Amino acid sequence: MSDVALRAVELTKRYGRLTALDSLNLDVPAGEVFGFLGPNGAGKSTTIRLFLGLARPTAGRAEVFGVGAADVARAHRQVAYVPADVALWPQLTGAEILHLQARTGPGIDGAYRDELVERFALDPSRPARTYSTGNRQKVALIAAFATRARLLVLDEPTSGLDPLMEREFRTAVRHARDRGQTVFLSSHQLAEVEAVCDRVGILRAGRLAEVSTIGALRALHRSEVTISYTGTAPELDSVPGVAAVHPAGERQLRFTLAGPPGPALRALAAAEVAALTVREPSLEEIFLDYYGTEGVR
Repeated sequence: MSDVALRAVELTKRYGRLTALDSLNLDVPAGEVFGFLGPNGAGKSTTIRLFLGLARPTAGRAEVFGVGAADVARAHRQVAYVPADVALWPQLTGAEILHLQARTGPGIDGAYRDELVERFALDPSRPARTYSTGNRQKVALIAAFATRARLLVLDEPTSGLDPLMEREFRTAVRHARDRGQTVFLSSHQLAEVEAVCDRVGILRAGRLAEVSTIGALRALHRSEVTISYTGTAPELDSVPGVAAVHPAGERQLRFTLAGPPGPALRALAAAEVAALTVREPSLEEIFLDYYGTEGVR
């Protein structure tokens, strides 16, 4: 069995003249929580459809644990999928739907499923036609997290959940990772991805802009530094890695810093720094670096 849960090799999808996905190369190791970021239209859902065998690639290939995505029957034995828009059988109750999905999938942890029903505050006795968007989402998430599938593919999974349920979702993702499951989380909810993912990939106009751990991704971008000093004002304009130096108050400076901090620290030595704070960029700020304010919606 492959230790790579998802693999894309030069994966490309065109719809006429529109290139929805352009030469994607990506490996997601087994047991990882991988965040797939991008605004609407970036190609996230197209990528998922190709991995699930729901669309045929124009070029390249997609694999699920070493099985070609085109072999849907084999690949889907190891996958639980939560789409962005959940549709349920309207006449069945939540309990009946969970029972049906348990019988058709790779098996479930029944006790954990019951625990998830309580934690997500779902009333399983009601027919699905009476469920709100958020409750339909809860049914799909409970079914996915309770499964023994090795891979969970989640496409915008919290779009209908309130903040309290989003917290339960994050707990369930961490529990899935602890159980050894792989989670592929497609989202534009940056705080959600930042909270639970080991690595992130940023997709831009069908092309992969970056793949990195969140910590390493932050290191590629500028941190904001604020200092208070009692000595001579430091000369920072020519220090490698320092930019955007501005007064931040009386005997205070604010600047951005990228790369090794050594040159900046040496320049600050004579300033007799009384206080220093460093604010790392959030994932949202990093995201905006790639897209600009017009690219996120």
